[in-house]
Amino acid sequence: MASLLGELLFQISEQGPAPSKDFYHLGVTKSEVIWRWWKISLRSEYRNTQPGEVKESHKEFMNNTSLQHKVRVVFGESILQYVIGLCEGRFDYLDRMPDPLILRIMAFLGLREVLLLRCMSSKYKKLCDCDKFWEQTARCHWGNLTPEMESLANILGWKKTFIAYKQHEEEAEQQEKLEKEEDEQQEKLEKEEDEQQEEPQEEDEKQPVKAEQDEA
Repeated sequence: MASLLGELLFQISEQGPAPSKDFYHLGVTKSEVIWRWWKISLRSEYRNTQPGEVKESHKEFMNNTSLQHKVRVVFGESILQYVIGLCEGRFDYLDRMPDPLILRIMAFLGLREVLLLRCMSSKYKKLCDCDKFWEQTARCHWGNLTPEMESLANILGWKKTFIAYKQHEEEAEQQEKLEKEEDEQQEKLEKEEDEQQEEPQEEDEKQPVKAEQDEA
């Protein structure tokens, strides 16, 4: 899994909150946290201001509450916690996998899991909506596709085609289940009727035996 990690683990750039016009960049490598800033101002005293840069080890950043506060103000609490996690060695390996590999893994998820994954980030939303994902999901689910199915998918799109066929399968399974329950119920009723018919016959058979015993 370590091979999935490049030297640069994370980076983000953004303008500072109003009224500041300054621009900031935050980068995290395997060994350092890099904080850069550019002063943006029309005032003459800032005209020759040079960009600034601070580089700290992961351990130094974890102990630098002042720099953490700056990250929080510019990029928000969630980004700060994410950077702290990287400094502590908590890497999101899934996000670092190549898209084709992620798509292959996603093909084994159910539709409900795909919908949940789609809400996690813009990256997964894009992957969950792409035709490549739905095509490979359809091929994995159905095996060999007929030319008619492929032609329909190329017209409507693989996502719409797969969902339509999936809904049809689920409706067919539900119908089959209902029919099975009805058959079982019918069998039960027929069995009860047979048992009820056998009871009078047993009583009739007992009567002659009882009469013979009384005569004896």
